[in-house]
Amino acid sequence: MARKAAPGRNTTIVDVAAKAGVSAMTVSRVINGQPGVGPDTRATVNDAIRELGYRPNQTARNLVTSTELRIGVVYSNPSAAFMSDFLTGVFEEASARGARLILVKGEGGRAPPLEAIEALGTSGVSGVILTPPLSESPTVLRVLRDAGVPIASVGAHQVAGAICVRIDDRQGAYEMTRDLIALGHRNLGFVVGNPDQAASAERLAGFHAAVRESDGIHTTVAQGDFSYASGLVAGEQLLDAAQPPTAIFASNDDMAAAIVSVAHRRQLDVPGELTVVGFDDTTVAVTLWPPLTTVHQPVRQLAAEALGLLVTEIAAPARPSDRIDRVLPHRIVRRQSTAVPRQD
Repeated sequence: MARKAAPGRNTTIVDVAAKAGVSAMTVSRVINGQPGVGPDTRATVNDAIRELGYRPNQTARNLVTSTELRIGVVYSNPSAAFMSDFLTGVFEEASARGARLILVKGEGGRAPPLEAIEALGTSGVSGVILTPPLSESPTVLRVLRDAGVPIASVGAHQVAGAICVRIDDRQGAYEMTRDLIALGHRNLGFVVGNPDQAASAERLAGFHAAVRESDGIHTTVAQGDFSYASGLVAGEQLLDAAQPPTAIFASNDDMAAAIVSVAHRRQLDVPGELTVVGFDDTTVAVTLWPPLTTVHQPVRQLAAEALGLLVTEIAAPARPSDRIDRVLPHRIVRRQSTAVPRQD
């Protein structure tokens, strides 16, 4: 049976490229009838287009050909792995659509200087994509709204006047916590992410929702900010607790990797003596030992979807009541960092 896009989202160039095993630029060449693609590859791409039900947005394509499409990307995420995946997705989709990207970077999770945001808003950009944590920054959003610039906020929940593209953070955390409880863990630690992001609260809420469904669960919560450094501090706090956890769920992979490092420094075996799980499924999850069990967030697809929806909004602005809150699917990826608790 042909695989269609997930309900509630558009199939993107990135989806087609992944299905066909080629680059997004190759897909673009096939769609636009350009040379440089062999007949076998062209056939493979066309098969993927049919199977996924991909339909290029003709209005948006006409917009691209009639005037230069300039998209600002404002980012400042402490997770280099998250940003690598995000920028790959947005670059591929922009290349396929002929859009020019203008990057504005902040440092350490902080917004770029206000002057830089104001300059971007008044520079004539067609629209702006905001990445977490800036996707919910009141200051950044206000400056761009005042400039009348269409906005797509990635990883954001219900941002007024912006397209929101995200996953169900609460459900993802709920499912992961249920997995830990099903393994037999009754003493759980949780590391919260950046307190300024709705996703952090949603993931904590999902954790607590799963815990409430079972009796005899003891929990300890530590505050982080999605950075590796904050994960080191949180890991020490949790493992120094009077009743240290047998399993720790960190709100992203960077903090989970830091906790694995703390465990190794204390000569604790992961997962024999301590189970550790993360969230995002970035490259960090598979570049440490043991590789992390984690919640897969399709970061590249989130970026591509945000750009595609933003281009559509630029071509045909929606009414405020029609603002989009697009939720992409997540899944649990089970690797070698989880085990049943050790019986002493």
